Amino acid sequence: MKRSTSPWTQAIRLTVASLVIGPLCISSAIASPGRSTERLRRNVWNEWRAQYIANDTLPWTTLDSLTAAKTFVWHLPEALEAEADMSFYSGVKGDRPDSGWPLFLYLHGSGPRNLEWATGLRICSLFDDAPALYFIPRIPREDHYRWYPQSKQWAWEHLLRRAFASGDVDPARIYLFGISEGGYGGQRLASFYADYLAGAGPMAGGEPLRNAPPENLSNTAFSLVTGENDYMFFRYGLTEETGKALDSLQTLYPNEYVHRVMLEEGKGHAIDYRVTTPWLKQHVRHAQPHSFRWENYEMDGVKRNAFYNLEVLEEQAAGRTAYDFRVESNHIELKVDTVCYTTTFTDPRWGIEMVFHRELSPASHGSIRIYLSEELINLDRPVTVCVNGKEVAHQRLHVHREAMWKSLDLFGDPLRIFPTYIDVTW
Repeated sequence: MKRSTSPWTQAIRLTVASLVIGPLCISSAIASPGRSTERLRRNVWNEWRAQYIANDTLPWTTLDSLTAAKTFVWHLPEALEAEADMSFYSGVKGDRPDSGWPLFLYLHGSGPRNLEWATGLRICSLFDDAPALYFIPRIPREDHYRWYPQSKQWAWEHLLRRAFASGDVDPARIYLFGISEGGYGGQRLASFYADYLAGAGPMAGGEPLRNAPPENLSNTAFSLVTGENDYMFFRYGLTEETGKALDSLQTLYPNEYVHRVMLEEGKGHAIDYRVTTPWLKQHVRHAQPHSFRWENYEMDGVKRNAFYNLEVLEEQAAGRTAYDFRVESNHIELKVDTVCYTTTFTDPRWGIEMVFHRELSPASHGSIRIYLSEELINLDRPVTVCVNGKEVAHQRLHVHREAMWKSLDLFGDPLRIFPTYIDVTW
């Protein structure tokens, strides 16, 4: 099945296409590996980001103190959510590091939105996490009180690209966290956008793992804190299931699943919110890991179809597909499976599907693009790719600016400007 494209992706591709028409995009000039590759990468990034900012009509933060309570507003696309204006509190804490500000995105809970938004500003101002640049959005409409539908995906993807292009933000230190409804959204978004995040910290939440596959959190620090007496919607039980799953993954893949999942003793829905961001800020993003897992799944009907250095060109079926990537000494092992979930336990009080059996079956066919860099392989030597144990490619790759532009089109990420790629089909 050919990949689907979200409305946000369609819009951004039209925008980027308009930016790169001309010799910079269409040139097939080859650069040799080494210093020339890095120089080409810098040149492509500087031109891309300058043109991106010049064509971005949405307001951006003023970098004033967070306590000044400065705001700006984004109007979300009507096609995704009607009459939806997302307001942000934004500001900084402490002094700007040389590498740029660590960015914290905070998602509030589901009470009256103005009260929840103001509470978010108050408590985020008190957290011990400086230096930091904060974005604290207000849910656009109380009758659409979720942080993960398509309209919000559009906002988060624009926020990431604009943050990177601004030069204000350290691209290795992006953190996402939230409380209650923001905790649910934070856990879903952490799995969906794990390749952008240094860490995520939902609180007072807990999602069924089918909604937020923990496998995607390899190389992304994850904290989940819930009260042990938070019985509503079985939050404490869902938190326990998340902890068990991440413990198992850490055993299978040592050092890849850094996590802290805990139930606060004697607490209900109100917990100590101060513990999360100091833990998160210790961690940095691994933008080009040598090993990761990715379950490609729909969130509000949309798949991302690109993650870390993989871009899906065609999948076997419309359902979920799991990718297990590993590269070592110019040899790439890629395991590709279809995914099927069977519910094994449903909480009788709330009717929430709690526990699942996750079954993997080898994908019989598909096509994928693997982006590569000097950080992942030796560009002077051929690379070998095996999919599900079968060799599907063995060739020498060349550095070219087209690959850099394609990877910027996909991710808008200065830490993932890949100088080459290889397409494989099985």
